[in-house]
Amino acid sequence: MANKYDTNPLDPEFPDKAGATQVFEKTGAPTQTFPQTAPTEEQTRRFANQDFPTYSAPYNGQYVPVQYQPAGISNVAQTTSRKIEKIGLPENIVTALPYLPWFIGLIAGVVLLFLMPKSETKVRFHAAQGLAAHIGILIVSTVLGIVGNATNVADVGNFIFQVVTTIMLFVWAFKAWKGRPVHIETLDSLTNWLEEKIDTKLVGS
Repeated sequence: MANKYDTNPLDPEFPDKAGATQVFEKTGAPTQTFPQTAPTEEQTRRFANQDFPTYSAPYNGQYVPVQYQPAGISNVAQTTSRKIEKIGLPENIVTALPYLPWFIGLIAGVVLLFLMPKSETKVRFHAAQGLAAHIGILIVSTVLGIVGNATNVADVGNFIFQVVTTIMLFVWAFKAWKGRPVHIETLDSLTNWLEEKIDTKLVGS
């Protein structure tokens, strides 16, 4: 049975259904348009020539924000090239020394911690962190060397470890020399302990 909503043209009853569709009759009334509002300039304010100086002033005489000068790159360069009084070397070189490999950084870190006062916080931090890095590398290398006596795999691992840590030390030294931040999170506890315990007072005692 055909559905009343079926509009299939092949349906034999389709013409009757299409004719029975309700269609509104044409009334023949003329098309009406809505009246348009006449343009007006009541909301537009026009300034006379004498009004321009008053409104052209910034903020109409109110508070004008202070223009801050951006920090210059030269100031950063002066900070990194500041000479340390007790050593006579620029700060960037002193902070890079503790990260040098082959026990150079280890000795430099110990010497700087003994010589630098607490006021030289940046130098003491890098000295303690570089010393902590060398201590950690020395401990791991010693363990791998002991294990290497029993297996050749540990010898290969020790060689790879030495190469990787040497590259990392050079990278840290370069970053410190450039004045970039160097932070080794895994050595935070040892760094803080070394910076606190090793002091210039130990030299005088």
